[in-house]
Amino acid sequence: MRIVWHGHSCFEIAGSVTVVTDPHDGKSLGIAPPVAKADLVLVSHDHFDHNCVSVVSAPNASVIRKPVMTVERGVRVEGVSAFHDSSGGSKRGNMTLFKFEMDGTTFCHLGDLGHRLDEATVDRIGQVDFLFVPVGDVFTIGPEDAKKVVEAVSPKVAVPMHYRVPGLGLSIQPVQNFLKLFDQKAIVKVGNEVDFSEEDLPDSGTEIWLFSS
Repeated sequence: MRIVWHGHSCFEIAGSVTVVTDPHDGKSLGIAPPVAKADLVLVSHDHFDHNCVSVVSAPNASVIRKPVMTVERGVRVEGVSAFHDSSGGSKRGNMTLFKFEMDGTTFCHLGDLGHRLDEATVDRIGQVDFLFVPVGDVFTIGPEDAKKVVEAVSPKVAVPMHYRVPGLGLSIQPVQNFLKLFDQKAIVKVGNEVDFSEEDLPDSGTEIWLFSS
């Protein structure tokens, strides 16, 4: 399987089908637009930097925007309701966390999560191989809360997202503020994309896979 980071919270996960999460149009953020053709697009919430479905959709692509449980294009998807802020959604509204399984690998994309996860949500997410977690603060949880979420879910691999990069027109924190909270031996730099198999995942503990633009 292959994971490609298209900046911000947009990832392309390619196996028997191609899934793209939270697509943006690039120019509205000051970064390059994603170049991908998705069979399935997952949209955590309807904000401009997460909902540009037309940019990445292949013909007849399926799009999921709500907390539903379904199978689309052979991918088992479970959407879980959460909030875009730490005030029960009163500031920025609701959003959806997506857990999805394809080709025997389980992923969870936390979108613009704005709060720590309660025990019931952690239990519902269950064991995942990859956890995509926002770390930039301001519009999402920040580094310290992101670390708590990673510890609570305990994935094999945690992937930080939604942080400051050159050109980005949002005043959020850089990823280094998150990375410094972890044992540096656990951090793996994978470049812009990575091909992996089950054997590449850690047998115990959590690795932090750092993508670069």
